[in-house]
Amino acid sequence: MKQSSTSVTRKPRQGNPAPVDALFDAYPARVKAKLLALRRLIFDTAKVTKGVGTLEETLKWGQPSYLTPETGSGTTVRIDQVKPAADQVAVYFHCQTNLVETFRELYPELSYSGNRAILLDVGDKLPEAALRHCVALALTYHLNKRKP
Repeated sequence: MKQSSTSVTRKPRQGNPAPVDALFDAYPARVKAKLLALRRLIFDTAKVTKGVGTLEETLKWGQPSYLTPETGSGTTVRIDQVKPAADQVAVYFHCQTNLVETFRELYPELSYSGNRAILLDVGDKLPEAALRHCVALALTYHLNKRKP
């Protein structure tokens, strides 16, 4: 992945915390820590992935969600606690893409939920290299589809 001039936008904190920050604050401590680590990984990956542009953080379906509105390069990536499993979090991808199918081929050692998510145990170390690659593929999904 090449270095790019990607910028990051987040809702400004003025008075009350932004809705995304308030949601993170509502999670149990261990879940919050894992989700914040995933959030950092997503932003860091966007910064070094060519073609992504500005990454926007918002709430979609009540989950922290990451979009590429400037370039339209990718599909939405969402993160959340797996309900009702208090000890798992997930990185969600659009279910009508072939992303999770691709991830299964590349990283069979990861756990998946159907064609929509990578599942992670809260107590385990993040598989950072694999996750960075999967997130980069999602954030450039539309770019890669356009290439001949």
